[in-house]
Amino acid sequence: MENVVWDERYSVHVRALDEQHQKLIKMINALIGLSEVSVGSEAISDALTEMTNYAQYHFSKEEQYMLEYDFPGYQSHKREHREFKRKAADLCLNAMQNKTTVPMEIRKYLKHWCVNHIFKSDLKYGAFFKKKDIK
Repeated sequence: MENVVWDERYSVHVRALDEQHQKLIKMINALIGLSEVSVGSEAISDALTEMTNYAQYHFSKEEQYMLEYDFPGYQSHKREHREFKRKAADLCLNAMQNKTTVPMEIRKYLKHWCVNHIFKSDLKYGAFFKKKDIK
């Protein structure tokens, strides 16, 4: 599986959020780069825990900006964040049940999330914040 590559086209024009996105991408790429890991491996467990904890922190920051600047898409964006949390919890549960496909499911899901959420959904608030000259 190929790594996710950050590009300035994906900037949301808020420095702190762009930096957080880049950190999330690094975490995703670290997971993609793991070879020959099993569902019970410490690397998968640690990476999934770190990713979900950091995503929670990032989501709270995004939502804080959205509320502060009255972003009209706040509710739908927050729903996407809840869906991510639900899916992450499902993956953790599957890992605890030793479902052997979990490492690949995690990689695929996180890459899909990155491309479809960060590089698409987040750009919607990025355009909104840019018009408001938020940096």
